[in-house]
Amino acid sequence: MTQTTSPVSNEPPREDGPPPSLLIVEDDPAFLRTLSRSFERRGYTVSTATSASEADEVTATQGFDYAVVDLKLGNDSGLTVVQSLHQRWPDTHIVVLTGYASIATAVEAIKLGAAHYLAKPSNSDDIEAAFHSVQGDASVPVDGRRSSIKTLEWEYIHQTLVECEFNISEAARRLGLHRRTLARKLEKRRI
Repeated sequence: MTQTTSPVSNEPPREDGPPPSLLIVEDDPAFLRTLSRSFERRGYTVSTATSASEADEVTATQGFDYAVVDLKLGNDSGLTVVQSLHQRWPDTHIVVLTGYASIATAVEAIKLGAAHYLAKPSNSDDIEAAFHSVQGDASVPVDGRRSSIKTLEWEYIHQTLVECEFNISEAARRLGLHRRTLARKLEKRRI
């Protein structure tokens, strides 16, 4: 892990100051390596963690300018990382990445301190744009399209997963589904 002593801020990288610090919490080793290299080439000082407990250790004594947190970290929830990181270092600009995007998890991530929520696949350009997009955009069009039954089912499944802290067996029990059926539904709709 690379460590940094840069002060925490939400400013874009400056050429005259210390490099911005970034924590990436991701359990996919290939994606973690790719993101790390990409941000290092952009001038960030990058630290990494592959689990919630590792992220907790890294952030116990050190703050970061930015953080990228995967929503699902093996058996852990990235939401706990977001909550802990935001409580310790409230100025850290946190972006949540997920392959299981849903309105329920997006709302929870924002309530717990994330500034942005991006669905995978997202690249370093998307993430860096989210870092520097501090204000909301009131001009985003609001469409009047109704949700389909499949979308409503998807949202309900993910709300249940959040309530179960991403324990698939418990979520399947609460939904009245066989565990394999739920796992198939999650893989089928994975983004």
